[in-house]
Amino acid sequence: MTLHPVATNATSLNDIEIRDDMAMIRILLAEDDEAMRTYLARALENAGYDVVAVDCGTSALPHLETETFDLLLSDIVMPEMDGIELAQRCAEVSPMTKVMFITGFAAVTLRASREAPQAKVLSKPFHLRDLVMEVQRVFGLPEHARL
Repeated sequence: MTLHPVATNATSLNDIEIRDDMAMIRILLAEDDEAMRTYLARALENAGYDVVAVDCGTSALPHLETETFDLLLSDIVMPEMDGIELAQRCAEVSPMTKVMFITGFAAVTLRASREAPQAKVLSKPFHLRDLVMEVQRVFGLPEHARL
């Protein structure tokens, strides 16, 4: 059985509904903040996604070159290789992989929109349900909310 996420009004990791009617979506998460990376990876896994989490763009690139991912979810501001450069490299080595950025910096959002206009930008702080719903929107999946 494969699991597939359904967006909810969840406020905790245990409040997310799971559907089993679609193939699992693979997400490569690049986030340099360990606590945020752990939280996001757990949340997305609990929502039914297959997640590989890394701490920087240079760690993400080998995964993109050797594995198949449906989505690159990347912080924009990271050491070594920022999320925008990572997205540009992703477009070269894995052009079918969709891109979504997460950032806490408004000015960086403008740069991301200019340099990677096809990518969705989600500004920190955000609620878990918002992240799950945005991932669903990226894939054109129905959004279901549980009250």
